[in-house]
Amino acid sequence: MKIHEYQAKQLFREAGIPVPEGIVAKTVDEAVAAFEKLDRPLVVVKSQIHAGGRGKGRFKEYPEQAGVVLARSAEEVRENAERMLGSTLVTIQTGEEGKQVNTLFIEQGLDIAQELYLGCVVDREAGGPVLILSTEGGMEIEVVAEESPEKILSEPFSIHTGLLGFQARKLAFKLGMEGKTVRSAEKFLCQMSRFFIDNDCSMTEINPLVITGEGELVALDAKVSFDENAMFRHKPLEELRDLTEEEPAEVDAGNAGLSYVKLDGNIGCLVNGAGLAMSTMDLIKHHGGEPANFLDVGGGANVDQVSEAFRIILADDNVKAVLVNIFGGIMKCDTIVTALLEAYEKVGFTVPLVVRLEGTNVDKAREMLAGSGRDIISATDLTDAAQKVVATLSS
Repeated sequence: MKIHEYQAKQLFREAGIPVPEGIVAKTVDEAVAAFEKLDRPLVVVKSQIHAGGRGKGRFKEYPEQAGVVLARSAEEVRENAERMLGSTLVTIQTGEEGKQVNTLFIEQGLDIAQELYLGCVVDREAGGPVLILSTEGGMEIEVVAEESPEKILSEPFSIHTGLLGFQARKLAFKLGMEGKTVRSAEKFLCQMSRFFIDNDCSMTEINPLVITGEGELVALDAKVSFDENAMFRHKPLEELRDLTEEEPAEVDAGNAGLSYVKLDGNIGCLVNGAGLAMSTMDLIKHHGGEPANFLDVGGGANVDQVSEAFRIILADDNVKAVLVNIFGGIMKCDTIVTALLEAYEKVGFTVPLVVRLEGTNVDKAREMLAGSGRDIISATDLTDAAQKVVATLSS
């Protein structure tokens, strides 16, 4: 689960992690009032969307308007807020469609001596969380990793203790810090590791993390994602979820107990099992097609879930064919076909449907499909299914 920058910074503040003073604004007048309340010679007007690259992003309606701007007067804040609120911001992470900006964060400007990058992620090779630091703050870390990997430092830390003091000091020295800044870095980095663990984060990123003219570390930006599987332990965090920032179909799928991710292709996929779903998409690609989604109905799919899965898939105008790939392990194939046929009638199909079944009672299930009188294409195996569904697009 992702949250906005202003929400992440509030959580940082509560955890004792230094952040600039800022005020949320949802209207132009609120933005101006925030500037006046901050009473600073310089503020930063920041678009709030669930995507990075906002500073370099531009608005569809105002191509010269950046998603993050500096302002030195109430009038500058007003002019920028008028262009930003309600407009569509396109960044490197939003794709061409962009995201509508409904909230701004008005934040005090800082005396910046140096910009760094800081991130925490769960690393498979390390078998746990890793803290990542770089002197190349403000840049896309993927670009730094590709062009200057030697500028990236990483330090694994224990989920039981967090980053220890000696580890934080080691990183600070490697980055060339001295004196007061080393002490500030030790405190900051250890607090960030504890925040990551205590809140079951899947990713935290501060880009840039700045060193002020006084030698203090401050989180100038904040991006936080939480492990949704752990949200039952963090009910207050669930209240921070902004459904307007999420794909509506993915929200509907989650409410129905389905795992769904929208993609850019034209072949809808309905599969039981995440691994099988990935294999299905791979074979569609291998045979020249493009999957329109990842959709896992799980091992206990019922009529309502299958119907909702079909409804979500067919609501995507890009979908020109659908492939159902079911392995009857936990559930019997004939039970699944019963749900499939009922859902077929309930939803109504206007595109080709290819079904591949395997597992318990598969012969009975195939007989049910063949005798159903529905316009359903049966496949003997996954390769056959992928080839047939791709072929429907050219027929």
